[in-house]
Amino acid sequence: MNQTKRFFILILTVFAVHGEDKRLTPDEALAKLMEGNDRFVHAKLLHPDESPLRREETVLQQNPFAVVLGCSDSRTPPTTLFDQGIGDIFSVRVAGNVVGPIEMESIIYSAIYTGASIFVVLGHENCGAVTATLQKHTRYIPLIAAMIKQNLDGYINIEGLSLEGAIKKNALAVVSTIKQNKEINNYILSGRLKVVAAYYHLGSGEVEILEEEREES
Repeated sequence: MNQTKRFFILILTVFAVHGEDKRLTPDEALAKLMEGNDRFVHAKLLHPDESPLRREETVLQQNPFAVVLGCSDSRTPPTTLFDQGIGDIFSVRVAGNVVGPIEMESIIYSAIYTGASIFVVLGHENCGAVTATLQKHTRYIPLIAAMIKQNLDGYINIEGLSLEGAIKKNALAVVSTIKQNKEINNYILSGRLKVVAAYYHLGSGEVEILEEEREES
């Protein structure tokens, strides 16, 4: 593409971002993700935002509407599961979808500089990292397992705790950790951001939004 055309695309992109506020509300952003997941579940994919023009638009800047903190598992690519395209999802991936200092820096960066309005912590069915932690086979993931153990609190040794229950509890605990960050909390209080936990069903392809746990009175 010649320089004149590239410059013209850049001007249009800057105008779209700065000349008119097109930021989605947190609820609109979550709805957009779930609509995409519904398309994925029913094999009605649109594959949006994947054209050569879209690639050119995102060369110099990005403005994703969502952030997904997910597992590194090869079966759980966020852009695919939510049927989104280039520049739509800021993806942070680590085994067990845990959040340490490095992941937190990525998340804070995405809140301040990219304009995303929905954060999803995405656990998934049969997560290997959580399975290894429950079975105490953690030789090769000691740091990740330590964070998962902390997220599971005292439940780690309770007989009968299901793998699904542990995966969901881990995701909810990560949401709680993210919300404790001052920068993130300010965005939440201002109404610009929402942070939710979710669980991906490998077989059906469905993403389930999880309800936050409440303290017992």
